[in-house]
Amino acid sequence: MTTSVSHAPPKKGGAKRVLPGFRLTLGYTLMYLAVIVLIPLSALLFKTSTLSWDQFWNAVTAPRVLASYRLTFGASLIAALVNVVFGLLVAWVLVRYTFPFKKIIDAMVDLPFALPTAVAGISLTALLAGNGWVGQYLEAWGLPVAFKPAGVVIALIFIGLPFVVRTVQPVLEDAEKELEEAATCLGATRLQTFVRVILPSIAPALLTGFAMAFARAIGEYGSVIFIAGNMPMISEITPLIIIGKLEQYDYAGATAVAVVMLVISFVLLLVINALQAWQRRHTGAPA
Repeated sequence: MTTSVSHAPPKKGGAKRVLPGFRLTLGYTLMYLAVIVLIPLSALLFKTSTLSWDQFWNAVTAPRVLASYRLTFGASLIAALVNVVFGLLVAWVLVRYTFPFKKIIDAMVDLPFALPTAVAGISLTALLAGNGWVGQYLEAWGLPVAFKPAGVVIALIFIGLPFVVRTVQPVLEDAEKELEEAATCLGATRLQTFVRVILPSIAPALLTGFAMAFARAIGEYGSVIFIAGNMPMISEITPLIIIGKLEQYDYAGATAVAVVMLVISFVLLLVINALQAWQRRHTGAPA
């Protein structure tokens, strides 16, 4: 006795989806992008277009503005590079070792996310100023930090560290320790194991953490203005230049400087994303 099994074609529309249909979700996505991203950027470009080329060039290349570019992008780059090194160390310790109060320290990594930036700036200033707990000793050694570019770098390191730690930490947790054991059995030293086995697998995550910390540092304002001192040509960041122009009702000049920062940030992030894609292709890491 044979039993015939009929293969009925699937019903039109397929299985019932949990989320709404494609048209509704796509429409919401496009509306969200328009309201949050496209409309503000369009307004920024439209206001800047009211300037002539000479006016635009004079606004974005004034000596005070150029000095703020150097400080903002230079300090952001230094802070992001420092965070790559120490963020990796913090993530490594949290993943590979067990010690008392580990969960408390793990939670404290997220403190810059929850702490208002102004509070962070005031705290760092009170700590590193000439009469602060740490600053008094630094100034005695001839190493003033507060109200100097060094203070800006420290503030940006503080707010950017969690981005690197939280990006690298899950990658380290998922890393295959068998590969490290195999490298050790084959006679590789600890340094060779790290450079040839561990580093290639976490390099995309490190680049991502670097990009996020760098992007956050470029636009940071609240935690920097207190410790920077805001001295023109010395410790004045570009966001403060923009705020100053807005307070003077120079809206076109403010948007011109903002457009320059926007373009430079986009270019840098595109370069970093290209490096990430190149790294994934050569290491076989998932996209």
